[in-house]
Amino acid sequence: MKLLSVVKIWDRGDHNAFTDLIRFDGKLYCAFREGSAHVSPDGALRILVSEDDGSSWKEAALIKLDEGDLRDARLLVWLGELYLFGARAIAGEPLQSLMWRSSDGCRWQAAEHCADTGYWLWRVIADNNEQSVSRAPALYGVAYRPGPDGDVRLYRAAPQGPLKGTDFIPLVAALNSEGYVNETGLEITDGIFTCLLRRDPVWDDRRNGLLGKAKAPFMDWQWLELDCRIGGPVVFRWCNRLLAIVRLYDEKVRTSLVEICETTGHVAEHLSLPSGGDTSYAGVVMEHSVKGDELKVSYYSSHEGKTAIYFAAIRLE
Repeated sequence: MKLLSVVKIWDRGDHNAFTDLIRFDGKLYCAFREGSAHVSPDGALRILVSEDDGSSWKEAALIKLDEGDLRDARLLVWLGELYLFGARAIAGEPLQSLMWRSSDGCRWQAAEHCADTGYWLWRVIADNNEQSVSRAPALYGVAYRPGPDGDVRLYRAAPQGPLKGTDFIPLVAALNSEGYVNETGLEITDGIFTCLLRRDPVWDDRRNGLLGKAKAPFMDWQWLELDCRIGGPVVFRWCNRLLAIVRLYDEKVRTSLVEICETTGHVAEHLSLPSGGDTSYAGVVMEHSVKGDELKVSYYSSHEGKTAIYFAAIRLE
């Protein structure tokens, strides 16, 4: 793996963090949270767009609410439209997952509630194996409920028309509750669903990540404990290898490209991105060309002082 380039693309907010990246209508879109602090009541979701594969970026939209901290943007392209997922946090109230829809990435419809109140729908992906001529692919997402008795649950949506927040129905209501389980990286290939699950030592000392697998219809899951702690995961396959970009905690905290052994749970670090301190939460877009496969990555970091959004290119080899 070779780091080809990395550039800071946004630092205008007091705290800029929690990114995602996607290609839509031939352009790259990067979404992230902007607020006065890591957790603050003024969090908003900003979207940047690049029409030249990341060489330059401009503002596309800023989504905010009159009340509540908007958290951790996640992007999805589905049936020709761009979707944005996030969560609203208000002190003293249950967390609420939200969804927005746009046809151009600039103008967004009003927020819709999705998932059960108190559950944070972290990331949504499509299962293209379920696609047919007459039926769009089903969508899946894992949501977590924070707290000492928290858990994660698997949601499925199979709408016949435009996606609505009410389309998300729990498929596995108690997916995992082995410790403080929370953020997820999701991937489906050839009918096998893979879930990379973060754990943190908050209410007990369990901290190593978990790797879950299930065959369609994704009701029966098997879990493997990883050999280290990970944070802010995004996972993908390349050449039959399971890769991820995560936060690593040993020695210096950093954002890294890793490979996960699906039989032993070993996490092998291949490349550390310029990062440190408050960092991670990457978005990835894989590009294939005659020159080779390239991974475009958005992430945030505070290694240069202020938390800022970065865009990197990595050659996969």
